[in-house]
Amino acid sequence: MQPDTNDILTAAAVRERCGLVYAAAERDEAPHFRLRPERLDTAAALVVEVTRRNYPDLDVPFHSRWRHFSAGGTERAGLVALGADRAETARARIDLAIVSVLLDAGAGAGWRYHEAETGQVFARSEGLGVASLRAMQQGLFSDDPARPWRADAAALAALPSSALARAMQYRDDNSLAGFDGRVELLRRLGEVARDNPAVFGRPARLGNLYDYWSRQGGPIAAPDILRTLLIALGPIWPGRPLGDCGRHGAVPGDGLVPFHKLSQWLSYSLVEPLQDADIAVTALDGLTGLAEYRNGGLFLDLGVIEARDPSLASRRLDPIEEAVVEWRALTVALLDQLAEKVRRALGKTAAEFPLACVLEGGSWAAGREIALVRRPDGRPPLNIASDGTLF
Repeated sequence: MQPDTNDILTAAAVRERCGLVYAAAERDEAPHFRLRPERLDTAAALVVEVTRRNYPDLDVPFHSRWRHFSAGGTERAGLVALGADRAETARARIDLAIVSVLLDAGAGAGWRYHEAETGQVFARSEGLGVASLRAMQQGLFSDDPARPWRADAAALAALPSSALARAMQYRDDNSLAGFDGRVELLRRLGEVARDNPAVFGRPARLGNLYDYWSRQGGPIAAPDILRTLLIALGPIWPGRPLGDCGRHGAVPGDGLVPFHKLSQWLSYSLVEPLQDADIAVTALDGLTGLAEYRNGGLFLDLGVIEARDPSLASRRLDPIEEAVVEWRALTVALLDQLAEKVRRALGKTAAEFPLACVLEGGSWAAGREIALVRRPDGRPPLNIASDGTLF
């Protein structure tokens, strides 16, 4: 029996099916992790502390790719399509967000990016964000040399591996995890956009999503942004027609547990370009927390969840094996509970402090911070094999 893709390709399915795994853990029936919910208060306290430290006025922006473009105190987002009109600026910002998010599937502990323009050196997500912005500034993804701030389907489909390697400073002595997977992902992205003119226009360009949503008129619900991305971009995922999904025995029937981590993060990252172009985005909390190693690491490092098998931390894990699926599902469910505790401590309502602010304030930064306390190099508590297309 084929899974119901209409169900799987939604944020509601992520929350519902992760909740089934969480319910099994509450019954102490989850095979890989034990739940210690009494320790969630400790996690919430750390998130509140980190949030107040990073944003003393509690004016927390959304968790999105745009935060990384100002790494090192340099504001780079203003460089995008400088001088263009509002519509073209929105297209260029959507171009950048999509390419940059899809390039950010974990860099590995050793990779570094040296930014020639500032002399600064960045690692991990910040490095990938800055590198992708500078690559677009140089016209790497544009089919028109006179207009570099574009991500055209033709240029993406024919992207030379050597050109992306230079842009990302990928070398034998500066290895970027899953590099080949990233190249193939961007090429497939170009091919899929080229073959879908109804969404990406003709000639196809990622930023033409602005025109697609503009034609619909009125506000757009954040879960509908995700749904559009999952349907339009689904074919880019290698061997994963349903995108970022795994299987777990706690889910009856097809056993599928969707996460759509990169696609949800991309959805969060499109909110600001759309809002700045006067397209209102509603129902932001219809999206879920992100099932990735910083949020998941926060709960594991603080003992909110405990591995039943202590050797799990020393093994190299396949990203779709059941133990990883369980960890990620518990992360999604726990983030909703964490958000309630954090809001209560900060005196904020859900409308004033949506999940996107909890993540940014927040859980992601706290996960990174506790990882550095537990392990000198700040690596995640679990070693997940990356092909550059998932984490």
